Amino acid sequence: MLSLTDIAEKPLRLTRRLNAEDGSVVVLRPLTHADSGHLADFLAALSPASRRFSTFDGYDLAHARELCDAIARYDKLRLVLEDGSSGLIVGLLEFSLALVPSDIARYRSAGIRLDESTDCRFGPTLADDHQGRGLGTLALPLVAETARLLGRTRIILWGGVRADNLRAVRYYEKNGFRPIGSFTEPDGSRSLDMMLDLDPGT
Repeated sequence: MLSLTDIAEKPLRLTRRLNAEDGSVVVLRPLTHADSGHLADFLAALSPASRRFSTFDGYDLAHARELCDAIARYDKLRLVLEDGSSGLIVGLLEFSLALVPSDIARYRSAGIRLDESTDCRFGPTLADDHQGRGLGTLALPLVAETARLLGRTRIILWGGVRADNLRAVRYYEKNGFRPIGSFTEPDGSRSLDMMLDLDPGT
């Protein structure tokens, strides 16, 4: 089983070149301390719609530096999708190895007991001009592999998925996530909890 420190020290362990349907190449790899500038550019360019679906504490260089400074220090693992030609960050995939009380309570009410030793939270964000290009599906095998290497057998969505984000809901369903229940966001909108069961033998 890998630790977050292992990944930070040997990022090539989780680095893959992915060939997109349009012929372009993206690299999926762990976030590094040298990424703060490109990560800040990625966050700043997210549209209001994307920010509604993927919320961060900030969208500037200061927050990008916070994310880079947090590498292997807490319970989070962040992978980036890097454009193969420009080197720009076009996606951020986040894992959390900690569970929050609200998630635990919602899943318990649906008859599922979450366990920090086997479950993790996952949330992807793609640059606006890279959405709908199949990158999420390309990346999912490494997402599943990463969760297994971290000793996890189930993935839940980090903060759920907005019910009106139909493209994201279809993506999760197509890739094996099953709906668990729904809940109301502070703004009154509805979000869905979804879970992916991993087969440790595959």
